[in-house]
Amino acid sequence: MDLELCKKFIQPELLALVPALNFLGTLLKRSASVPDKNIPLLLGCAGVLLSAVWVVGQNTPRGLSQVLTAVFTSLVQGLLCASGSVYLHQLMKQRKKPS
Repeated sequence: MDLELCKKFIQPELLALVPALNFLGTLLKRSASVPDKNIPLLLGCAGVLLSAVWVVGQNTPRGLSQVLTAVFTSLVQGLLCASGSVYLHQLMKQRKKPS
């Protein structure tokens, strides 16, 4: 996932979530109480929650149609940002490996 692909699918205002979620993932990885297998799920939840805050902050949904649109947008954008964060982590991890 390069930057152009990210820009195509993730709203520009939410691109900042990718490094923020990456940082959160690093903190969770260093925590002894969080198993590694749970980190992607937690990042996904955090991404959806933070995306929902942004969506509702932009325009408070009124009516069922707008609420459903806000939920869908929050889910898709949050999961894309979390996926980008995990991908970014893997890119950094692979760069550190000897060739």
